[in-house]
Amino acid sequence: MPTTKNIHLKILFSILLLSASFSCDTKKTPQPAVSKNPNEITFISVSHIGGTLGEYKIIKVTKDSVFAEKGATANTTHQEWASSINSDIWKFLISSINVKDLDHIKSSPSQQSVDGIDETFQIRTPKKAHIYVNSFADPTHYKQFQQFKERLDNILPKEYK
Repeated sequence: MPTTKNIHLKILFSILLLSASFSCDTKKTPQPAVSKNPNEITFISVSHIGGTLGEYKIIKVTKDSVFAEKGATANTTHQEWASSINSDIWKFLISSINVKDLDHIKSSPSQQSVDGIDETFQIRTPKKAHIYVNSFADPTHYKQFQQFKERLDNILPKEYK
């Protein structure tokens, strides 16, 4: 019986020692660089999701890359495309977006419930994330999104336009 207690104590001690060694790890994860301008756009995505076959097209743009994917859930198709971009292209793409207007843009109800397709824009700044669904119903502010989409079409492959 005493040997059983010793084995259990050795196992318990080993577990405690092992967990203590993991908790003392001094590696720190690198913190993302904080932008100096809290109103600077850092990310834009535009998506079209819905329809009878569950179609989707999602395009994500950052300062250095563009990622696009599309497909349909009904027939399980999926395609992806990615490309790097330079700072001039990034500036050209976002130049149509007025950050001061972002708090005033209005979304509209979803159209997916009637087999419609929802257009969603997501725009991030270090300060805030803005999400708009079917904002084309706000013609005063939608012009900047339309211009962004037109500029984006110039760099996307034909099948993602």
